[in-house]
Amino acid sequence: MYSNRFNGSRLIFFEYSYLHGVIHSLIESNLLRSVRDEIQTQVDFTEKETDIYKIFQSGDLANLDGLDDSSLSKLPSVLKLRDAMYSARFREYLSSVTGSGKLSGQKTDMAINVYTEGCHLLCHDDVIGSRRLSYILYLTDPDTPWQAEWGGALRLFPTTTKKDAKGEDVKIPSPDYSLSIPPAFNQLSFFTVQPGESFHDVEEVYHPREDEDKSKKRVRMAISGWFHIPQEGEDGYEEGLEEKLAERSSLAQLQGRGDIYDLPQPQPVSWEEPEVEGKGKGKVEEQTEGSEFTESDLGFLVQYIAPTYLTPDIAEEMSDAFSSESSLSLERFLNDKFASRMSAYIEDQERQKLPTSSDEILAQSGWTVARPPHKHRYLYQHPSGQEESDNPIQELMNVLFPSQAFRKWLALITGVDHLTSHNLLARRFRRGADYTLASAYEGEEPRLEFSLCLTPSKGWEKEPEEEEEEEEDENGKAQGSSAKASKPKKETNGDAAEGAAVGGYEIYMAGDEEEDEEEDAENADQVLGPKKAKADPAIYRSVGADEDDGILFSTQAGWNRLSIVLRDSGTLKFVKYVSAAAKGDRWDITGEIGVEFEDDEGDEDDE
Repeated sequence: MYSNRFNGSRLIFFEYSYLHGVIHSLIESNLLRSVRDEIQTQVDFTEKETDIYKIFQSGDLANLDGLDDSSLSKLPSVLKLRDAMYSARFREYLSSVTGSGKLSGQKTDMAINVYTEGCHLLCHDDVIGSRRLSYILYLTDPDTPWQAEWGGALRLFPTTTKKDAKGEDVKIPSPDYSLSIPPAFNQLSFFTVQPGESFHDVEEVYHPREDEDKSKKRVRMAISGWFHIPQEGEDGYEEGLEEKLAERSSLAQLQGRGDIYDLPQPQPVSWEEPEVEGKGKGKVEEQTEGSEFTESDLGFLVQYIAPTYLTPDIAEEMSDAFSSESSLSLERFLNDKFASRMSAYIEDQERQKLPTSSDEILAQSGWTVARPPHKHRYLYQHPSGQEESDNPIQELMNVLFPSQAFRKWLALITGVDHLTSHNLLARRFRRGADYTLASAYEGEEPRLEFSLCLTPSKGWEKEPEEEEEEEEDENGKAQGSSAKASKPKKETNGDAAEGAAVGGYEIYMAGDEEEDEEEDAENADQVLGPKKAKADPAIYRSVGADEDDGILFSTQAGWNRLSIVLRDSGTLKFVKYVSAAAKGDRWDITGEIGVEFEDDEGDEDDE
């Protein structure tokens, strides 16, 4: 069954980042070829895409014994391989090599995953339930050796030991991987599952370059799974151990002791604090009392915002739309002059090659890499506090968005009068590197969130259909595309998920917890938030066409598009991993706006 003894040059096991090993030519070659043939002819795969992965996956192979004789007869080699992998001999060997402790022969856990071009699995530590060892047995084409530049490697992330708020040790993963293990036919890669330490990902399988042969599909096929701790009745079983391990799952770690080392940390600024009048360019408006929108406010905002969005009729239309949907998507938000300056700046930045090391990026460009990678990774900048800047991104964060005029405009179009604070951030999501994983907003009160997407490159979404003939206004004059495109737009839920396959879209999704029906009814017209429970809220591609996919609001990366959402507690949000096939990076400026709602007093309105 096995091609060689597990010793000598065939086995590599060492601690580099954390305990892991590689065995080359593990299985007898003819058997593994037969396994590969059976999979290709007899096994069906389902495409699945979540915030953390994009793969084609089979069903669970652990329960082959439950198949009928007819089905089993079509998978004899797969069945033989499964039995060999979980045999007492091989489990004892892995246990002795890794020092992990005994492994279960009862609880088997394996599936076939296929990664084609664009598929990926983002950073995580595999700590779920009773898992003790993770493994990947590669079934790539045996006659066409896999090339490292095709991607698909298992990459390991090192950790640094820090002190948490209680002075106890906590391990923080680096945003940069330290070891890359490319796939190879008949190679077994494995590692110990260590809570808060065994962080890894699967590199994207890259699309061929323009000068390469695109007819040869890159298919990274593998059988992967876990060896678990011994179950009740097995040698080595420890009562209560599985429950103890479950408490240390990756999901729990997303809100763990290391949060104080997360980057970026929120930096909310009160809108109630008096502003310092600007000098030089004179772009900061005079401080005005109250919430009434003035001519001075209008004169300031028109320096940045497209005039269409400052007219009373469009403002009313936006307010009605937001009241109904709790969200807005505004095309061509910045005026043409400022937008032209912005696009020139971003395109110049993309022409400058960035280093790969996080520390070198900060030193060279002034951008910081968000971390830890099992939550998010992207480049970011906080507002600099300098009103005069040659950087138009910083100018928006230092001048426009913190201004009282913008606060009053935002209150006007959303109907939320009391805006208390703002937390601003500029982000750059690099091709082939960056993302945010789904996270929930946990505040007691809803908050406003906006994202001004400033991505000048093309290919992020389906090309729009030809514009309809220009409409004439009441005076018979043709209305330009600028005016039409500037009207409020609410994207359909499927627009981003069904668009181009390069990622970069931002999605709000319903959380897990089922809301009380009465509370839902009261909040239905107020906030964008969870309306029903979902077992796996991040999955949206594998559901049937007629099923609720849980998406509340989505928007694809694009140029000069402002999205505004009133987000309820528990609502999930993420930015999908940006594929290396994208034609540029995703750029945006985000804002989290604190709000206060006044309680209705008395029955004066009813009377």
